[in-house]
Amino acid sequence: MLGAPGVGKGTQAALLSNHLHACHLSTGDVFRAAKSADQCHLSPAMAQALIAMRRGELVADATVLQIVKERTACLSCRGGFILDGFPRTLEQARALQDILQEQHVKLDATLDYEMPLAEVVSRLSGRRTCGTCKAVYHVQTHPPKVRDICDLCGNALIQREDDKPQAVAVRMETYQRSTAPLIDFYAKLGLLVQIKATGSPEEIMQRSMTQLESR
Repeated sequence: MLGAPGVGKGTQAALLSNHLHACHLSTGDVFRAAKSADQCHLSPAMAQALIAMRRGELVADATVLQIVKERTACLSCRGGFILDGFPRTLEQARALQDILQEQHVKLDATLDYEMPLAEVVSRLSGRRTCGTCKAVYHVQTHPPKVRDICDLCGNALIQREDDKPQAVAVRMETYQRSTAPLIDFYAKLGLLVQIKATGSPEEIMQRSMTQLESR
């Protein structure tokens, strides 16, 4: 799954995973879970990833690849798999091709979710996340019943540091520099499927399913 930060890739991955009964491998979820895990139970690669994140650095490609390799059971799921948050660079994409060949599986499609920049900024800056159960809200399109309080568990909602307006520009610049070239990579492989990421999550998912079924 490709697309700029804020286009809703995580939401679409979850919806498609439920609809297709496919394994959802989200590197972002893996990293977030590791932050609260017992450090003694982390793999060497995961420990290295946490060190980088705490320093505010990007996790090295080699480390990310090792973390994905530790979860190759997802790649042999009978219902298929959805990769969310990986690959993010050309180096990761090329390495993924090698991993898939080793596992004797292949990609059916790469979904690229498209949205105007102004709407991306609005989505990111208005997003609020529960610090406890990780439920996601939006101050305009999906507000909680009580301001800044999670509907599900009653704990406080927070604005992620990378969702604050001053951080959005940096995230978009990083995306354009490192991730957007993947569009050309997968287009040349004949795998790219471009999806308009406007409308309700269900409408977007239906567009995705229509495109996937046509393949």
